Parts: sequence; C-alpha cells; structure tokens
Amino acid sequence: MTVWQLTLHLFHFVMPALAMALAMPWLGRWVIGRGQGRVWRRTLVHALVGILVLTAGLVLQGDDGKMSTYAALVLVAATAEWWMQRGWAPR
Repeated sequence: MTVWQLTLHLFHFVMPALAMALAMPWLGRWVIGRGQGRVWRRTLVHALVGILVLTAGLVLQGDDGKMSTYAALVLVAATAEWWMQRGWAPR
C-alpha cells in the first residue's frame, strides 16, 4: 500500500465521523434549541467521539463499515449533543 492509498483509506475511515461532527451542532440547535457551548467546540467533541466509536467498532468487530458501528455512531453523537446542550434541564 502506498502512502497515498493509506491516506485515502484513513480519510474514508473517518469521513462518517467528520460528517456527523459537522452536522450535529447545527441539527442540535434546530431540534433542541440554542445550546450552552460554542459550535466549534461541539464539532471538535463530536469528531473525537465519532473517531473513537469507529475505532472501537473496527477493533471489536474486526471489520470496518459494519452497520452496527454506524448505528452506535449515530446514538453516541445524539447522546453527546443532548449532553452538551443540557437537554435534561428545563428551558
């Protein structure tokens, strides 16, 4: 595998997490309302958590791209956004 192929493979591995990281802060504002944290900080948290979920799915299942890993990515991203927006607190 060349360096270019490795770079593309890693980029495509983390792409779902990065897409969710860009979408979740804006969707969270639309669904839950204006949050406490800044958008760039929430985006960074979503990116890190998403990459950890994808890595855990790869390690635990031995294969990347499983639907259960993507389902876990969506659930963890939604939970993280709810937590960062303090969804449990009355508004």
